[in-house]
Amino acid sequence: MTARDEFETLTPEFGVHINGSEKSIDAITADLISLQVLDDVDAMSMFALSISAWNSAESKVKWIDDELFQEGNPVKITMGYHNHLETLFSGEITALEPYFPEGRTPILTVRGYDRRHRLMRQRKTRSYTNLKDSAIANQLATQATLQAETEDTGVVLPYVLQHNQTDYDFLIGRARLIGYELVINDRTLLFRPRKIQEEATLTLRRDIELLEFRPRMTTMSQIEEFTVRGWNPKEKKEIVARSSAGEEPRKMGGTVSGPANVRERFSGTGGTRVTMPVQSQDEADQLAKQALSEVALDYIRAEGLCIGDPRLRAGTVVNVEGIGVRFSGPYYVCSADHRFSMSKGYRTAIFARRNAT
Repeated sequence: MTARDEFETLTPEFGVHINGSEKSIDAITADLISLQVLDDVDAMSMFALSISAWNSAESKVKWIDDELFQEGNPVKITMGYHNHLETLFSGEITALEPYFPEGRTPILTVRGYDRRHRLMRQRKTRSYTNLKDSAIANQLATQATLQAETEDTGVVLPYVLQHNQTDYDFLIGRARLIGYELVINDRTLLFRPRKIQEEATLTLRRDIELLEFRPRMTTMSQIEEFTVRGWNPKEKKEIVARSSAGEEPRKMGGTVSGPANVRERFSGTGGTRVTMPVQSQDEADQLAKQALSEVALDYIRAEGLCIGDPRLRAGTVVNVEGIGVRFSGPYYVCSADHRFSMSKGYRTAIFARRNAT
């Protein structure tokens, strides 16, 4: 046991379970070159497994034609350490990439996505009437043979058009408008608000868990106010909604948000006004509030490299310590890239955002 964590980090391990079978793990381990799991809240999560594809005893290729790697086979990947492994990926094989380099043994890379890929198979044009975004998400998940867990979005929308879009592009577009995430847990589609107000799941300390960290704070993307303008055709009047600095959700461990800092340091530089097809004051208020919240979350962007940790997941909050007062504190993890190789062991790279200092 080291000071780094609750579990021993000197013996990283992984598991690859295909079609629910564990029989292939030992054989895959013997030929393993690298294993990657990319967990992301703004895109489909994916895995890439690279293995040696040469049988030296029989002088012929192997794995490439193995039924184990048939497209569509379900895959579960775990990573961690001998006393702490967690499931990082659950999805399906979607691609095979054999590589035959000159003078070296061939390599097979097996790729796959989580089950959100089922929402990307067909472009559609259709409309939804008198439904909340959460109800639309539930409907589309069911059509894709997925279960759904949706958090009530509150606003009933008289009319929403899905125009020549896949279900995935349509849903993630709706999610971004209202500050929601479209994520998946095995076979369950989650449609939920961004979890920036959650407590930190773990702490990353400089030079202990956190090997490298590069935050970047900029006021160039920040604004004092966001205004949404629309038109109500029934009442024949303009709809106006505003969200100003100070109205953001929880300041993530800081005292001054990005919009508030701009208002103080560069007062009078103005805000952003957009005209969009809103159908009610409630919808406009929701969009204006969310737009400013999303702008604020761009105040600090950070990249980090950590000792491999399966608890580092996209959509969670981590606490960073030891990098000064302004940049220490909670960060919202947008993506976590878990990589395991026989030569370098287990590392996790993260991309994170923060709305205040």
